[in-house]
Amino acid sequence: MPLIRPSREQDVAAITAIYSHHVLNSTGTFEIDPPTEADMASRRADVLRKGFPYLVIEEAGRVMGFAYCNVFKPRAAYRFCAEDSIYMAPDAHRKGMGKALLAELCAQAQRAGVRKFLAVIGDSANAGSIGVHTALGFSHVGVLKSCGWKFGRWLDVVMMEKPLGAGDSMAPQ
Repeated sequence: MPLIRPSREQDVAAITAIYSHHVLNSTGTFEIDPPTEADMASRRADVLRKGFPYLVIEEAGRVMGFAYCNVFKPRAAYRFCAEDSIYMAPDAHRKGMGKALLAELCAQAQRAGVRKFLAVIGDSANAGSIGVHTALGFSHVGVLKSCGWKFGRWLDVVMMEKPLGAGDSMAPQ
Protein backbone atom coordinates (compact mmCIF):
# COMPACT_ATOMS: atom_id res chain seq x y z
CA MET A 1 0.00 0.00 0.00
CA PRO A 2 1.56 3.34 -1.01
CA LEU A 3 2.23 5.88 1.72
CA ILE A 4 1.96 9.64 1.17
CA ARG A 5 4.03 11.67 3.59
CA PRO A 6 5.95 14.93 3.91
CA SER A 7 9.29 14.78 2.12
CA ARG A 8 12.48 14.50 4.15
CA GLU A 9 16.04 15.56 3.41
CA GLN A 10 17.00 11.94 2.76
CA ASP A 11 14.41 11.83 -0.07
CA VAL A 12 16.28 14.44 -2.12
CA ALA A 13 18.39 11.87 -4.02
CA ALA A 14 15.28 9.95 -5.13
CA ILE A 15 13.42 13.19 -5.94
CA THR A 16 16.39 14.34 -8.03
CA ALA A 17 16.53 11.04 -9.91
CA ILE A 18 12.80 11.13 -10.72
CA TYR A 19 12.95 14.74 -11.85
CA SER A 20 16.13 14.20 -13.87
CA HIS A 21 14.39 11.43 -15.78
CA HIS A 22 11.61 13.87 -16.73
CA VAL A 23 14.08 16.60 -17.70
CA LEU A 24 15.97 14.24 -20.01
CA ASN A 25 13.04 12.22 -21.41
CA SER A 26 9.82 14.22 -21.33
CA THR A 27 8.25 17.53 -22.16
CA GLY A 28 6.44 17.74 -18.82
CA THR A 29 9.15 20.11 -17.66
CA PHE A 30 10.79 22.74 -19.82
CA GLU A 31 14.14 22.41 -18.05
CA ILE A 32 16.86 21.19 -20.40
CA ASP A 33 19.64 20.28 -17.97
CA PRO A 34 18.91 18.16 -14.89
CA PRO A 35 19.43 20.03 -11.62
CA THR A 36 21.85 18.67 -9.03
CA GLU A 37 20.83 17.23 -5.67
CA ALA A 38 21.97 20.51 -4.10
CA ASP A 39 19.69 22.43 -6.48
CA MET A 40 16.73 20.20 -5.63
CA ALA A 41 17.45 20.45 -1.89
CA SER A 42 17.49 24.24 -2.19
CA ARG A 43 14.23 24.27 -4.14
CA ARG A 44 12.60 21.98 -1.57
CA ALA A 45 13.79 24.20 1.30
CA ASP A 46 12.35 27.27 -0.45
CA VAL A 47 8.91 25.62 -0.76
CA LEU A 48 8.91 24.53 2.88
CA ARG A 49 10.13 27.95 4.08
CA LYS A 50 7.04 29.49 2.44
CA GLY A 51 4.77 27.12 4.36
CA PHE A 52 3.73 25.01 1.39
CA PRO A 53 3.57 21.19 1.32
CA TYR A 54 6.27 19.10 -0.37
CA LEU A 55 5.14 15.48 -0.42
CA VAL A 56 6.40 12.10 -1.56
CA ILE A 57 4.60 8.84 -2.20
CA GLU A 58 6.49 5.71 -1.37
CA GLU A 59 5.85 2.04 -1.88
CA ALA A 60 7.84 -0.66 -0.10
CA GLY A 61 10.17 2.07 1.18
CA ARG A 62 10.93 3.47 -2.28
CA VAL A 63 9.99 7.02 -3.30
CA MET A 64 7.73 6.63 -6.36
CA GLY A 65 6.87 10.28 -6.89
CA PHE A 66 6.82 13.75 -5.40
CA ALA A 67 4.53 16.75 -5.47
CA TYR A 68 4.63 20.26 -4.10
CA CYS A 69 3.16 23.67 -4.65
CA ASN A 70 4.71 27.07 -4.76
CA VAL A 71 3.69 30.67 -5.34
CA PHE A 72 2.32 31.32 -8.80
CA LYS A 73 3.73 34.86 -8.91
CA PRO A 74 5.64 36.73 -6.19
CA ARG A 75 3.40 39.82 -6.03
CA ALA A 76 1.24 40.13 -2.92
CA ALA A 77 -2.13 40.00 -4.67
CA TYR A 78 -1.31 36.43 -5.82
CA ARG A 79 -0.74 35.19 -2.25
CA PHE A 80 -3.80 32.91 -2.27
CA CYS A 81 -2.89 31.32 -5.60
CA ALA A 82 -0.36 28.51 -5.99
CA GLU A 83 0.95 26.30 -8.78
CA ASP A 84 1.27 22.56 -8.33
CA SER A 85 4.09 20.30 -9.53
CA ILE A 86 3.95 16.51 -9.59
CA TYR A 87 6.42 13.98 -11.00
CA MET A 88 6.25 10.21 -10.84
CA ALA A 89 8.89 7.54 -11.35
CA PRO A 90 8.54 5.89 -14.78
CA ASP A 91 7.31 2.60 -13.27
CA ALA A 92 4.67 4.39 -11.15
CA HIS A 93 2.55 5.62 -14.04
CA ARG A 94 -1.04 4.45 -14.45
CA LYS A 95 -1.26 2.90 -10.98
CA GLY A 96 -3.37 5.59 -9.28
CA MET A 97 -0.46 6.86 -7.21
CA GLY A 98 -0.25 10.19 -9.02
CA LYS A 99 -3.95 10.82 -8.50
CA ALA A 100 -3.69 9.99 -4.79
CA LEU A 101 -0.61 12.18 -4.40
CA LEU A 102 -2.19 15.15 -6.20
CA ALA A 103 -5.42 14.77 -4.17
CA GLU A 104 -3.41 14.96 -0.94
CA LEU A 105 -1.45 17.94 -2.26
CA CYS A 106 -4.73 19.74 -2.97
CA ALA A 107 -5.95 19.05 0.57
CA GLN A 108 -2.71 20.25 2.16
CA ALA A 109 -2.52 23.32 -0.09
CA GLN A 110 -6.02 24.27 1.00
CA ARG A 111 -5.00 23.92 4.66
CA ALA A 112 -2.01 26.18 3.86
CA GLY A 113 -4.42 28.91 2.71
CA VAL A 114 -4.41 28.38 -1.06
CA ARG A 115 -7.74 29.36 -2.62
CA LYS A 116 -6.87 28.89 -6.32
CA PHE A 117 -4.69 26.02 -7.49
CA LEU A 118 -3.09 26.23 -10.92
CA ALA A 119 -1.61 23.56 -13.12
CA VAL A 120 0.85 24.83 -15.71
CA ILE A 121 1.33 21.68 -17.77
CA GLY A 122 4.18 21.38 -20.21
CA ASP A 123 3.13 20.06 -23.63
CA SER A 124 -0.48 19.88 -24.80
CA ALA A 125 0.18 16.19 -25.63
CA ASN A 126 0.86 15.44 -21.93
CA ALA A 127 -2.27 13.31 -21.57
CA GLY A 128 -1.25 11.81 -18.22
CA SER A 129 -0.92 15.12 -16.41
CA ILE A 130 -3.94 16.66 -18.09
CA GLY A 131 -5.96 13.54 -17.26
CA VAL A 132 -5.05 13.37 -13.58
CA HIS A 133 -5.76 17.09 -13.12
CA THR A 134 -9.11 16.75 -14.90
CA ALA A 135 -10.00 13.72 -12.74
CA LEU A 136 -9.38 15.83 -9.63
CA GLY A 137 -11.65 18.68 -10.72
CA PHE A 138 -9.24 21.04 -12.45
CA SER A 139 -10.79 22.95 -15.37
CA HIS A 140 -9.06 23.75 -18.61
CA VAL A 141 -8.59 27.52 -18.94
CA GLY A 142 -6.31 27.90 -21.92
CA VAL A 143 -3.26 26.99 -23.95
CA LEU A 144 -0.16 29.10 -24.42
CA LYS A 145 0.92 28.10 -27.90
CA SER A 146 4.52 27.37 -28.82
CA CYS A 147 6.13 28.98 -25.79
CA GLY A 148 8.74 26.30 -25.12
CA TRP A 149 11.42 24.71 -27.34
CA LYS A 150 12.66 21.26 -26.37
CA PHE A 151 13.67 18.13 -28.28
CA GLY A 152 13.68 20.07 -31.54
CA ARG A 153 10.06 21.18 -31.45
CA TRP A 154 7.79 23.90 -30.15
CA LEU A 155 5.73 23.05 -27.09
CA ASP A 156 2.50 24.43 -25.75
CA VAL A 157 1.60 24.99 -22.11
CA VAL A 158 -1.81 23.90 -20.90
CA MET A 159 -3.30 26.01 -18.11
CA MET A 160 -5.77 24.44 -15.69
CA GLU A 161 -7.29 25.72 -12.44
CA LYS A 162 -9.17 24.48 -9.40
CA PRO A 163 -10.72 26.50 -6.61
CA LEU A 164 -9.88 25.25 -3.13
CA GLY A 165 -12.08 25.65 -0.08
CA ALA A 166 -14.27 28.73 -0.40
CA GLY A 167 -12.43 29.68 -3.60
CA ASP A 168 -13.48 33.15 -4.65
CA SER A 169 -16.95 32.96 -3.05
CA MET A 170 -15.76 35.05 -0.11
CA ALA A 171 -12.80 37.14 0.97
CA PRO A 172 -9.86 35.29 2.53
CA GLN A 173 -9.29 35.70 6.26
